[in-house]
Amino acid sequence: MQNEEQVVQSAKTGDDRAFEQIYEEYFDKVYRYIYVRVGNPPDAEDLTEEVFLKALKSIGSFQWRGVSIAAWLFRIAHNVVVDHLRRISKRQTMPIEDNVPSVGPSPHDKAVINMTMARLKKALTRLTQAQQQVLSMRLAADLSIAETAKVLGKTEGAVKASQHSALVAIRRIFATEYGDA
Repeated sequence: MQNEEQVVQSAKTGDDRAFEQIYEEYFDKVYRYIYVRVGNPPDAEDLTEEVFLKALKSIGSFQWRGVSIAAWLFRIAHNVVVDHLRRISKRQTMPIEDNVPSVGPSPHDKAVINMTMARLKKALTRLTQAQQQVLSMRLAADLSIAETAKVLGKTEGAVKASQHSALVAIRRIFATEYGDA
């Protein structure tokens, strides 16, 4: 996005095209971040839309403080995810799987992918919240180290250290529990 500060200022004055630029720039990143946190595509889609609706409603109060609009959006996303996880922890539901055949990976490949994702998801729960957030932003949302540091209010060195320790911990978990790294 060209001159982010100018685009944000235009969005604050009600310019729909400016907000649309912000939406298009960050939608996929926010969605991937949320998806990694909730693990359910329909919920991730709904929550991502909720993030951008909240952002649209409150863009007028956004204060430019030399930090990317991404930091503000990911703070909203984090809060939306926390609220969602609190709600679902109060009502335990079981997802209904669609039985519609799809074109794509073979059943064997799907089983391997699902098993690997289940193992990864389990391993992620054993990391600290800070490590989970860093991995979600770096790997799922595809944010740079600098962007992640701004979003989390940490130094780039702290983000690198947290990412490194998280990846080492996941490797150790996989080696210990599954015999592979």
